[in-house]
Amino acid sequence: MAAKEMRAARLYKAGDPLVVECVPVPTPEAHEVLVEVAACGLCGTDIHLAVEGDLPVSRTPITLGHEAAGVIAALGASVTEFVVGQRVALFPSAICGACRFCRAGRESLCQASKVYGMSRDGGLAQYVAAPAFGVLPIPDALPFAQAAIVTDGVATPFHALRTRGALKVGEAVAVVGCGGLGTHAIMLARMMGAGFIVAIDVQSEARERALDLGADLAIDPQTEPNVGKVIRRHVGRGVDLALEFVGRAESVEVALGTLDTGGRAVVVGVGSARPLLPPLVSFVGREFSVIGSFGMDKRDIVDLLALIARGRLDLSRSVTQVYPLADINKALNRLVSKDAGVVRLVVEPGC
Repeated sequence: MAAKEMRAARLYKAGDPLVVECVPVPTPEAHEVLVEVAACGLCGTDIHLAVEGDLPVSRTPITLGHEAAGVIAALGASVTEFVVGQRVALFPSAICGACRFCRAGRESLCQASKVYGMSRDGGLAQYVAAPAFGVLPIPDALPFAQAAIVTDGVATPFHALRTRGALKVGEAVAVVGCGGLGTHAIMLARMMGAGFIVAIDVQSEARERALDLGADLAIDPQTEPNVGKVIRRHVGRGVDLALEFVGRAESVEVALGTLDTGGRAVVVGVGSARPLLPPLVSFVGREFSVIGSFGMDKRDIVDLLALIARGRLDLSRSVTQVYPLADINKALNRLVSKDAGVVRLVVEPGC
């Protein structure tokens, strides 16, 4: 690779626009590969970092972006399992492969994890260096934009449904917050055999999309304050599994209110709020479970890529719009606006 400089979208200060500037192309260490980034997805974490500033970064300036896919441009000296020119996606964090969680296949909890765009330079650049342990081959036919969003936007709800929520065929599921993560949760829950799916969102377009993608019922919690009562009227009982993708106290409490006796609530949304549990006589007596779900494991991404390659999962409608790197701030502003028509936005750093 002859290039010595590249363009990257850099965060200097939360609340200020990202700066697209020329920086040196990173040199991969012995255990790393250098990836020429073809596509990098955006998500709510980028808003927390770049706009709201309520998630810390390890340093500034830093290149954002943790949903990346592209082509291997160079190999570190000790890397033998990949070849230059191979199509790959990146695990959203640089993971060590050596800690007790990585050895157990629980990479979401890696003790040495460094999130791209938060603890090390990320994928909103023409090139990114990545440890080979977190690099995943992608099928030849899969568009880079879809491969990029699989790594977080699809793998996160899959992890919540399968690993943390232990969804069983025929169970009733409620999805609270039907943006990018919630939309994919509905698609995946239907694919995984959920018997009834309830979509809960304040935006009508999000609810309509949820019904179109497989939800059986859509509820606006602003006009139906007792969501659990509405569900019981339709289903005859509460749900077995509720997933929360908003990160607010009130949305977690809505999720808890949908549960049937013995139900599980999986909280994916991140924030500083402190939701209330139901009264202990109900929480204990009805054996509710509240479960945190953070990110994904490598096997979640690998299995999703296989499902797509076999035609079991269709993400053709998931990429709402693709932007060139020069328009990164337009893309971020669209996310900030809470545009209900957005499932996932993708940036192509090479354009």
